[in-house]
Amino acid sequence: MHENRTTYPKRKTQMYQQLQELPKKYKVLAVIKMKKVRSTQILPLRKTLAGEVLFFSIKDKVAKKAFEKLDVAGVKDIADKLTGQCMFLFTNMSPFKLNVLLAKNKILMAARGGDLASFDIVVPAKNTGIAPGPMLTEFKEAGIPTKIDQGTIWIAKDTTPVLKGAAINEKLASILGKLDIKPVEAGITLFSALEEGIAYAEEEMIIDVEKIRNAFTQFHQEAVSLSIEAGYITADNIMQILSKASQSARSVSVEAGFMTDETKEQILQKADSQAKSVAGKAKDYTPA
Repeated sequence: MHENRTTYPKRKTQMYQQLQELPKKYKVLAVIKMKKVRSTQILPLRKTLAGEVLFFSIKDKVAKKAFEKLDVAGVKDIADKLTGQCMFLFTNMSPFKLNVLLAKNKILMAARGGDLASFDIVVPAKNTGIAPGPMLTEFKEAGIPTKIDQGTIWIAKDTTPVLKGAAINEKLASILGKLDIKPVEAGITLFSALEEGIAYAEEEMIIDVEKIRNAFTQFHQEAVSLSIEAGYITADNIMQILSKASQSARSVSVEAGFMTDETKEQILQKADSQAKSVAGKAKDYTPA
């Protein structure tokens, strides 16, 4: 019969203890699912966010055990969604800002079979340094023209074997790896996060910065237009309001025939035009 385990490796015990302490020290606990994340993506982020974000990798079972009796609001909501290998990020930064920073810090990675090209893949004409052999067939199957020169395979001309968004097969991925071409741009997004008792799902933390910036620009323009129309003076619109008031006053002055130094020329031009119009009508007038 299997007996309940009573002892654990020292490292797991330390991680368990840390997971019980860290959520109390930081305002935000965020989770990354490691299923499709490579270590080459994490290392640059550790350096970029050092001092602001603490990265903590652990399996879901240990994390769930640590969170089981933890008296932190909302932590059980996070624990219930944990599966497989997870990485926790502890920080005092807003989870929305953190997600934007993670998205900005993308890196280029070598392709694996089935990956989608992040851009048109261009294989430049050059000496590959690869000896002739089976690789010649692989280049041919990938649609990359080659020639043999000085005992090595040369790519005859610049070639684009895969366009942006298309899948990269295993053979081409192998070729690109040998040529040190990294066609996959990868970033990381948060799976979930907990901020002061409020849990956020992945889709709730995705922010389109450009879309929001454009929306704020539009809102600002609409607010300025409304304030000008209403005559509500602010530091941003005072010159436009005064300009509009000046133009309106000038129009009323011209319409009423009230002469000022600024309107007399327009009033005289208007009177002259009206006089000529009346004279023309009088000339063409034929008594019944």
